Amino acid sequence: MALNIADLFEHAVDAAPDNPAVKVGDRVATYADLERDSNRLAHFLAARGVGPGDHVGIYSKNSIEHVVAVLATVKLRATTINVNYRYVEGELDYLFENADVVALLFERTYTDLVARCAPKHPQLHTFVALPDVTDPDNASDLSSFGGVTLEEAYAGQSAERDFGERSPDDIHIIYTGGTTGFPKGVMWRHEDFWRVLGGGIDFYTGEPLEEMSQSSAATDPRMITFPLSPLMHGGAQAGLLMHLFGGHLTVLEPKFDPQRTWEIIEKEQVQLIFMTGDAMARPLIEEYERKAATGTPYDGSSLFAISSSAAIFSPDVKKRWMDVFTNAVFTDSVGATETGFQGMGMQDKEQISTDGPVVGLGPNSVVIDDDNRLLDPATDVGKIGRLGRGGNVPVGYYKDPAKSAATFLEIDGQRYSVPGDFARIEDGNRVTLLGRGSNCVNTGGEKVYPEEVEMAVKAHPAVYDCLVVGVPDEKYGQAVAAVVELREGMSLELEELRDFLRAHLSGYKLPRSLTVVPQVPRNATGKAQYPAAKEMALAGTEVPA
Repeated sequence: MALNIADLFEHAVDAAPDNPAVKVGDRVATYADLERDSNRLAHFLAARGVGPGDHVGIYSKNSIEHVVAVLATVKLRATTINVNYRYVEGELDYLFENADVVALLFERTYTDLVARCAPKHPQLHTFVALPDVTDPDNASDLSSFGGVTLEEAYAGQSAERDFGERSPDDIHIIYTGGTTGFPKGVMWRHEDFWRVLGGGIDFYTGEPLEEMSQSSAATDPRMITFPLSPLMHGGAQAGLLMHLFGGHLTVLEPKFDPQRTWEIIEKEQVQLIFMTGDAMARPLIEEYERKAATGTPYDGSSLFAISSSAAIFSPDVKKRWMDVFTNAVFTDSVGATETGFQGMGMQDKEQISTDGPVVGLGPNSVVIDDDNRLLDPATDVGKIGRLGRGGNVPVGYYKDPAKSAATFLEIDGQRYSVPGDFARIEDGNRVTLLGRGSNCVNTGGEKVYPEEVEMAVKAHPAVYDCLVVGVPDEKYGQAVAAVVELREGMSLELEELRDFLRAHLSGYKLPRSLTVVPQVPRNATGKAQYPAAKEMALAGTEVPA
């Protein structure tokens, strides 16, 4: 048995081919539908020379075709590269080059950007345009870079499963942000990815599953799950695959909209939702409360599990949810692209922590002190350290041995992934999450890295120096704030700066406040003093709503 992502999906196909697998709007794809179409796309890619170990970019919002693209790639033993669809041209160029992408499966709405990037990347030889669920009539010209439509790629291709044996050592890459400001590709062996992100270990007992454990239950009554985050992020991708392995139905939407979300929950009788902290939880509960005040509330009675991860689910927002959904189970899940699942906290309305989420340590999760020693959860209660995980951990970062050595540590002969999240040990094998130790800004689940934004800000002709920090924000958890020293005799307004930056940065990276100071705080050697900059940002300007 290969313990390979493609094999695990195919086991579910064989067990329950007629089960609905993915639903977007009124479209439903069964497991047999996904199998047929992913086989056809895989054969097309193979005919174009894509093979084991090659990197295939997937540049798409949530859709059935996005799922097909992932499955087609892993069936070939090629490697998916998740592309953030908010990226601008320079960010795409970096990713395509850094990730050595040879084929790109992209929504047709992004054709203009692809056309500008394509000539700069000679290794990128194959382009397939996926239909855009939000713009189905898009007919952008693909000819300048030799692109074909998905239907053209399907034409004449076999729907048979004839790809040969696969390996648990095949590599699955998820690109995530890094403290340098540039995304990094986290390399997982397929078996390790499955163990810690795909349900291959029982989350509660820590017991490893057998290869057929998930698919053997595919004929049982199935769950209806609704991940609200984009599949371009590792958490949503892992949740999708885990539920595909078990024969469940996953509902997807291409764009987050609170009203639409409640309408889907009501119509589809969704049982589990996965959301990104307050950025989704706050507008959702506000929309629910608004509708309830009209006397015709949404029917959310099917919800029995409400899970948040990747961003802060604050106490006041959590309590509002719990006041409404009194019988649902609320969980804060903790993990990272570099670690997989590290722990889960069952939340109780009477015991909501104000310091941070409190979670039980998962299998192989550890807390490590500044001297790289393992703390004892039983005797070191109250101590703070970095949260890590042993056991099934990634191979490293793609083409970045220095960062790999800093994150993946060997302690007492065991290998651990320690991406930099800090936690305080609590009683009962639990920890309170205290946040990333770096200067990364987490705004609504999106990671923003100060150095990247600073470089873009300093390109403005009025700016002499700049530091970027995260400040508290009620809606997004954190907001990007710029502390700027201007050139003599110059002036600058926030909206002017934001307009300038739109050509260089994705929208979520743009500063939402601007504080002009006489001198940006740095020490004698020029090293940035981020705590001082944050104090200036908090004192100087309120973050606009």
